[in-house]
Amino acid sequence: MQPFEKFSDDELNKLYKQFTGISSKVYINQSIPLPKNAYNQKRNRYRADSLIKFLRGRVKNDTVIIGITNKDISTSKGKINDWGVMGLGYRPGKSCIVSTYRLNKKQLSEQLYKVTAHEFGHTQGLDHCPDKSCIMRDAEGRNPLNEENEFCPKCKSYLINKGFFAVTEKK
Repeated sequence: MQPFEKFSDDELNKLYKQFTGISSKVYINQSIPLPKNAYNQKRNRYRADSLIKFLRGRVKNDTVIIGITNKDISTSKGKINDWGVMGLGYRPGKSCIVSTYRLNKKQLSEQLYKVTAHEFGHTQGLDHCPDKSCIMRDAEGRNPLNEENEFCPKCKSYLINKGFFAVTEKK
């Protein structure tokens, strides 16, 4: 996990504890500044694709790096050049980015975990899932995180086969 400047240590530690349920090999890097070349001054937000590219250059081949920020991030979607998003990850990939900016502040920890797990799923090759209760569903321009529970059996099985969920789950 790669926090960017001014990200809450408390939220980062909560996310770390939650994410160890997916992978036992989770590490938190020192906080770093957001790269200036990713900033879109006109919209006062950061380009998610530029942040992913920046992060990709900071990771080893056998590792995924998850950038975490509280700043607004965006990407291009169809004819919209600056579409605000909660996170972005390529499939497959070695880096992804998540932001708390568009999350419900009253449910921040839960929603941050779900967005992080979703973008991590993309880095492992998962596409969007048609199951509306699955973490891998497409947000479709809104925040459906309260409707999502966990990875559906199909998506979870895929991740297990990739070597994740190695930690024994509580019954």
